[in-house]
Amino acid sequence: MEDTKIQWHAAFVSAMDLELAQNRSDLEYYKEYNLNTKPLEVDLLVIKKDAGIEITNEIGKLFRGHNIVEYKSPDDHLNIDSFYKAGAYASLYKSYGKTVDERRAGDITVTLVRERKPSGLFTYFKEHGITYTNPYKGIYQVTNTVLFPTQIIVTKELNPKEHVWLKALSGQMEKQQMRELLEKIEKLDLKIDRELADSVLQVSIGANKQVVEELRGDENMCQALLEIMEPEINKIKAEVTREVTKEVTKEGINNTILALRECGQTEDVIKQIISKAYHISFQEAENYL
Repeated sequence: MEDTKIQWHAAFVSAMDLELAQNRSDLEYYKEYNLNTKPLEVDLLVIKKDAGIEITNEIGKLFRGHNIVEYKSPDDHLNIDSFYKAGAYASLYKSYGKTVDERRAGDITVTLVRERKPSGLFTYFKEHGITYTNPYKGIYQVTNTVLFPTQIIVTKELNPKEHVWLKALSGQMEKQQMRELLEKIEKLDLKIDRELADSVLQVSIGANKQVVEELRGDENMCQALLEIMEPEINKIKAEVTREVTKEVTKEGINNTILALRECGQTEDVIKQIISKAYHISFQEAENYL
């Protein structure tokens, strides 16, 4: 039940943006892209503004003009049906162009992302003669038995130095990994990067509470965590202040009404007085009477 509260998919979109940050100006992101009508949607559509641009991050090396990306959270299955379903999504996306063959098949790719290697899927590949390559750690590409070039990203196997963001989407992080994530976030300068990183961090903290508890004993890490979380903490403080102010104002209005009634003032007069004194509308004032 606890896992359902963790917003894995939202954090995944942020992690992908951070992974491909060097090419941010070359890419357009469409999360939960509707293929036609709900619930027929893909987790993320990444469009290269210029199909000829090469993505520097190895995850994007396969990318062409239109790239369908499906993410499986830690408890989601990735089997042969999921594999073909993603291919079907790509086929539908291709067919929904404004004109015939507007979206060329050769310009579309499929990416499936999961933390652990789907052993059942790879067993199926072997049994059915579906070949694949492994050009980079954690990246498996199927290109000759599918309609669209397809890659499977196993985040657990990715290079930890090169893919901090995707590897942070795990419920099995170690203390050193969390330290490196916090250090990476501390070095971010751009506001958009900090906001995206915060989305990833929130999920990582929620899924690795034990590790976070252990790090609280580390003074440096605790301070870093507090600094990173400062905007969120300030937001919570502001909400609390607003609620307290609202309660104090409400109590003050009620006491004022009681006092005015004791003095024999009419309801209309009371309404006018509290409206002016507390800067509220006549309708709001009337609700207190």
